[in-house]
Amino acid sequence: MEYRNNVTEFILLGLSQEKELEILCFLLFLLCYIAILTGNLLIMISIIWSPLINQPMYFFLSYLSLSDLCYTSTVTPKLIVDSLSTKKSISYSGCMTQLFTMHFFGGIEVFILTGMAYDRYVAICKPLHYTVIMSRQKCDIIIAVSCAGGFLHSFGQFLLAVFLPYCGPNEIDHYFCDVYPLLKLACTDTSKIGFLVIANSGLMGTVIFVVLLISYAVILCTVRSYSAENRRKALSTCSSHITVVVLFFAPLLFIYIRPATTLPEDKVFALFYTIIAPVLNPLIYTLRNTEMKNAIKKLWGHIMGSKENRLKGFPAFQHTAS
Repeated sequence: MEYRNNVTEFILLGLSQEKELEILCFLLFLLCYIAILTGNLLIMISIIWSPLINQPMYFFLSYLSLSDLCYTSTVTPKLIVDSLSTKKSISYSGCMTQLFTMHFFGGIEVFILTGMAYDRYVAICKPLHYTVIMSRQKCDIIIAVSCAGGFLHSFGQFLLAVFLPYCGPNEIDHYFCDVYPLLKLACTDTSKIGFLVIANSGLMGTVIFVVLLISYAVILCTVRSYSAENRRKALSTCSSHITVVVLFFAPLLFIYIRPATTLPEDKVFALFYTIIAPVLNPLIYTLRNTEMKNAIKKLWGHIMGSKENRLKGFPAFQHTAS
């Protein structure tokens, strides 16, 4: 039997149907998005306008902040607007675009985290060859491969969803368009497609997560022979990376490693990798990192110094100062 696609828009049921909770969600997610924009832009600008950009770790961190910013921007602004909307609708083309861009930037982030783990492995386990192995050309290649990997992953997810027939109903029990909720709405057998989603998202995420854990285990074994001060510095850097990896991968694997089913908890777990992790990443990478804190202080001092110099150009300021 041949099915036709009769759906032109989808209705997002969101996180809650209660009006009081929706207002609270609006305020909470608006503050979170402002924090994401401020924190990640601050990291990017501080790194770009300092010598840290020449260090591979901070070079990758600047791109991780950019991918975080783009990734959450595919979901969070829509979620904020929908929190105050009576009808939370999204067009068919908008839904497919959101699906593609979310998995594209999410895939880039996964591969950048892998590149950062490789950078820490080389820095700690092969310090004498670090500058040769982690050259700027190698860093550029890792970023290019991350973008290519993110595109291939998202294009695969997009193809799995875009050719499915949707005859109705059109209500997505989520706050954004994702593959599993769309499979639930398709008016055809999606069991085989569900296995392809597991292979594309679940298996890929699991393999990368295991590789990351193994690399950090090797690093932890290596630092045992270090002096107390060098061990503390290495563990401080790696603990930040491990925290970010766990925050991002744990909820992601919970959703994508199982068969193609949707659970009420999925929306809560999705908040971790779409909003909570991008909020916490700037804090995790700056609070325990002296070099980042110094770069931010220098940037702030430069901004305040420039502002003071501009004010001195006004007669009223000069008169007050005299």
